[in-house]
Amino acid sequence: MVARIATGKSIHGVLHYNEQKVQEGKAELILASRFLQSPADLTFQQKLRRFRRLQEMAPRVKTNVLHISLNFHPTEQLTDIQYSQIAASYMQRIGFGEQPYLVYRHHDAGHPHLHLVTTNITRDGKRINTHNIGREKSEQARKAIEQEFGLLPAQGNAIVAALPRSLDQLEKVWYGQEETRQGIARVVHTILKHFNVTSLPELNVVLRQYNITADQGSANSLMHRRKGLVYSILGQDGQKAGVPLKASSLPGRPTLAKLEKQFSYNRQHRPFLCNVLRTHVTQALHQADRDGPPAFLQHLNRAGIQVLFRESARGQVYGATFLDYRNRAVINGRELGKAYGARQLLARLSRSQQGEGVVGTPRTGEITPAIKPRGVAPTSRGILPPATQPENVIRELLEARQEPAYLPAALKRKKRKRKKRYQTL
Repeated sequence: MVARIATGKSIHGVLHYNEQKVQEGKAELILASRFLQSPADLTFQQKLRRFRRLQEMAPRVKTNVLHISLNFHPTEQLTDIQYSQIAASYMQRIGFGEQPYLVYRHHDAGHPHLHLVTTNITRDGKRINTHNIGREKSEQARKAIEQEFGLLPAQGNAIVAALPRSLDQLEKVWYGQEETRQGIARVVHTILKHFNVTSLPELNVVLRQYNITADQGSANSLMHRRKGLVYSILGQDGQKAGVPLKASSLPGRPTLAKLEKQFSYNRQHRPFLCNVLRTHVTQALHQADRDGPPAFLQHLNRAGIQVLFRESARGQVYGATFLDYRNRAVINGRELGKAYGARQLLARLSRSQQGEGVVGTPRTGEITPAIKPRGVAPTSRGILPPATQPENVIRELLEARQEPAYLPAALKRKKRKRKKRYQTL
């Protein structure tokens, strides 16, 4: 069992979150401790008033909400009575047994888990101290409950043991199909082990191929100023899904400070990787000079290289990044030299265009990068990483925004055909 405790200031928000899950059929209220009515008879307002009456007795206490999740192994499919007993035992052990609390059983993830809602204001208006409650009380309660109910112990090593041993074994994360921490851990661990990246944006280029993103927060946020980092799963729409996890909570603690050390180490190997990539890009450009822009992308894809052109909100191209699956590196075009920047590449490809129409329609079965995220079905164009399909290659470096083709619109216009001149004999 894994227990997570979050404190907050809005009991309405926490209740609304859980009640919304109930309305969507993704959760159910299985226990209402120290409420006058049964769970089925309680209305939203009755639940809210019960907590607010206590909170009003200590108006100076702003952080007065606890939102706890108890997470179980996927094989631990227990009854509602058993889950209720576990929740009651846990609340008693952390000092909240005399408080009113609600227990919701959620079904929106790949593992059984409970959400517990309560307040830390007692009936006499005193505040229950929650400082270090995780380390001082929750951890001991978890271990005791695991023994009492015969649950699988929450060991970080169990997650590490389940990590894929090679990049070939790595599969994409799909929100709700597995435990969030385990899914993020296996992707982040494997990518950091196998890919040469030298910055957080470069890391995100690879992570997004597996539906994961790392985020420092906005520039003015407290998390950004304190060099914090969280990881999130991306849904099918490319937006963050579920609750983000702190880097420090994952196996190996892939925090920003630790990543920066690895980035520094990876830079030592960049010259060799740049030389290899530069050779492939140069060959692809020569191919494009002869056969037109589509040959540029086809040559790179056959070498296991994906090119991503970064565009501004106005559609202006301002950068190019190469994702080399075979040599496992993410490299900005400018690193290869001035001639390999986005504008220079597009200018050369534009000159080589000979009226082929929309760029990026390879022949069937030709493109098969050496490494690809597992779980991608074969298509009529071969087996591709999720972003190497011709209609999806141009996207923002940090945004999972789908684009209709490989190249910007400037290179998609057909050139006017010249009239043929016939010589009179």
